[in-house]
Amino acid sequence: MDAGVYILSLFSVNNIKNIKMKTNKLGLIRIASCIALTLFSFSCSHEEMDNRINEEIILEDTGEVSPSLARTNGVMGANEFGKEERKSIDDRLKIIRNANCRIKVKDVTEATLLTKKMVSKYNGYVSEEKFVNTNYKKENSCTIRIPEGQFDAVLDSICNVAEFIDHKNITTIDVTEEYVDITSRLKTKFEVKQRYETILMKRAKTVEDILKTEEKLSKLQEEIESAQGRLNYLGNKVAYSTIHIDIYETVIPVKEPEEYKPGFFDKIKKGVNYGWSLVQSIVIAVFYLWPFLVLGVIVFIYFRKLRK
Repeated sequence: MDAGVYILSLFSVNNIKNIKMKTNKLGLIRIASCIALTLFSFSCSHEEMDNRINEEIILEDTGEVSPSLARTNGVMGANEFGKEERKSIDDRLKIIRNANCRIKVKDVTEATLLTKKMVSKYNGYVSEEKFVNTNYKKENSCTIRIPEGQFDAVLDSICNVAEFIDHKNITTIDVTEEYVDITSRLKTKFEVKQRYETILMKRAKTVEDILKTEEKLSKLQEEIESAQGRLNYLGNKVAYSTIHIDIYETVIPVKEPEEYKPGFFDKIKKGVNYGWSLVQSIVIAVFYLWPFLVLGVIVFIYFRKLRK
């Protein structure tokens, strides 16, 4: 009995030791996992920090502002920069002027010629023209581009030709703010582009740095070309005003005949045409019947010989 109790006690002691050993192994595995996760997160954060530092260095060299710094500072710096830039830009107003008028004249053709002479005199040009002449309407619609300084003179001269002015509308669009804003942004983009080009030539060492810099330069070039296109469009619209004119004259409708009756000369022309077509038909018929004509000639010659 005592021996059995002794054996059971030994068995329980061994089990406890095995359980403790397994528990220690699980603890060691958990500790090793925690250490590995900590090292991995530290390496990732360290790499991210290096990239952020490199990005801040590049942004500092080019004069750009990182997104985080921009969110922190807000838009105050951009507004202050815009105000300073606006002082150095031409302060003249950028106004797009358009006019639309409809006038009645004695003769549309004569009035159109006078209008073109006036436009040419003031260094303008006709960009579009549409002439309509029917039994009920005679009208010419013109779109004129004229230098901004001659807008009022040309419009008044055209209206002086009219017998009656149906309507005359003048509209203006102020694009000064947009023009100044695009100009200042364009200047900034050119400066940033120059800095990136300097980085590409002097500081970019690795292939990754070169590719990133070239990508930035490509985006900047697209933005610069888009801004220049918009600036050129606004400049053209401001420099040359647009005048659209409808010139018309009163037309008394003529009653159209219910039936067409040809005149004397029309009948002669018709007879000549008919005779000519008849001659053509006879000649063509001869060529179609040439076998019979040949046969008839042969028969005629044969019978003539028989009589002799």
